[in-house]
Amino acid sequence: MRKEDKGVIIGQLADTVKQYGHFYLVDTTAMDAASTSELRRKCFKAGIKLVVVKNSLLHKALMSLDVDYSPLFDSKGTTAVMFCNTANAPAKLLKDKAKNGIPGLKAAYAEESFYVGADQLDALVSIKSKNEVIAEIVALLQSPAKNVISALQSGGNTIHGVLKTLGERPEA
Repeated sequence: MRKEDKGVIIGQLADTVKQYGHFYLVDTTAMDAASTSELRRKCFKAGIKLVVVKNSLLHKALMSLDVDYSPLFDSKGTTAVMFCNTANAPAKLLKDKAKNGIPGLKAAYAEESFYVGADQLDALVSIKSKNEVIAEIVALLQSPAKNVISALQSGGNTIHGVLKTLGERPEA
């Protein structure tokens, strides 16, 4: 590969890392053509961009960025990079797709944190997306308001009943 071509690829990789908030490094060494094609289809359906890269070009692209990605530089072998905007989408896909650790997670950069090693897959699956966190916060904020409204409505009926009973009592 010519030096100019490498420079173009490094620039494209750096732009892609900037465009997406999260990315996973996946080992696809033991995958055959059929399973690789199936993984690509599932990634496309899930909104994940899958790119097979040379480790040296990926390292140079990551070094050209402002963030220190050095914890991810220990990856060896064939590497596929899964770029996404939802932090846990590739982890869920890998957990469903992986058979006997193939494809295997090498490392990930999600929610501004590094996850190195295949044992981090469960932690990555449990990361909540921005929309899930917002939905939980809205539900938590609505809960006390619903309780107050419910208490006021039931309390209003009770007070009305007490006043009615007191009003109907014969005066002593």
